[in-house]
Amino acid sequence: MQSHHPQPVILVTGGTGLVGYAIQHVIETEPVGSRFGRREGEKWVFVGSKDADLRDPAQTKKLFDKYKPTHVIHLAALVGGLYRNMRYKLSFLRENMLMNDHVLQRAHETGVSKVLSCLSTCIFPDKVTYPLDESKIHLGPPHESNYGYAHAKRMVDIANRAYHDEHGSNFTSAIPTNVFGPNDNFDLEDSHVIPALIHKCLLAKRNDTPFIVLGSGRPLRQFIYSYDLAKLFIWQLREYDDIEPVILSVGEDEEVSIKQAVDAIVTAVGFDGEYKFDPSREDGQFRKPASNQKLLALLGGKFEFTPFKDALRDTVQWLVEHYETDARIGRRNTRTNGTNVVHNGEA
Repeated sequence: MQSHHPQPVILVTGGTGLVGYAIQHVIETEPVGSRFGRREGEKWVFVGSKDADLRDPAQTKKLFDKYKPTHVIHLAALVGGLYRNMRYKLSFLRENMLMNDHVLQRAHETGVSKVLSCLSTCIFPDKVTYPLDESKIHLGPPHESNYGYAHAKRMVDIANRAYHDEHGSNFTSAIPTNVFGPNDNFDLEDSHVIPALIHKCLLAKRNDTPFIVLGSGRPLRQFIYSYDLAKLFIWQLREYDDIEPVILSVGEDEEVSIKQAVDAIVTAVGFDGEYKFDPSREDGQFRKPASNQKLLALLGGKFEFTPFKDALRDTVQWLVEHYETDARIGRRNTRTNGTNVVHNGEA
């Protein structure tokens, strides 16, 4: 922490989303002074798109002038499901590059001592040897379906290195695998695989209709609970001072098949109706494992990940409790949606 700042101020952009919500939860519930808790005298500020449009340099400057952060966790991004990514490649490229450029440049100009940005495993090359690790990010083009978003996120890694080389800036990044948890986006049209499956299953239970999952259920994914990820972000902000990104993930040995995920969701939701897979539909990529060896080595080999079934149960419980109030469920299209199907290949 820099000495000329009387009070450390950690600004979290995208602070109202899935990961921002989780970081706020951990900061408020972990013991003060513990490894993942807030420190004495620290101020944490969580901002969302209502507070500032980071695509606009003037609004970004105003935000930094208002809170005077000493540290930034940069989570804000234009994100969407597979189909939005495919349809709006230019928007995903430009708007994310603008946000990232404005946040990093403003952090540099105001002497922020550290920025930790959030990337995504979709930045990795489409054709690559597995497991994914931190050395493979730039070895080839990303998947065609989301190259706009993926390249914008890759450029954060390039920018971090350039700021470091030219100015000595302490800017780094994290690469989470598939995240899920409370305050996820459960919108049926545009959510990732776990929240979509949970919402579909809940509707099937409420409407007494069959729960049909597109695909075979065989693809494997690494899922990380948002509250676990939040702790790792706080750890990386505190204890990791390298520019190279770190993959934040459960181990390769903790891959979960879509079928295992659906079984756990059916149990957590308490759904006892008809449920089946439709193997005539595409599965998507079978597996894309990422290594967490670097993370575990840096952590000293110990981190208690929440068991998948427990994390799912807590996520389902959160959605049930918040369904009628503040859950992101895409209200307009859920009331009339009678076909409870979801594609299982994309996460």
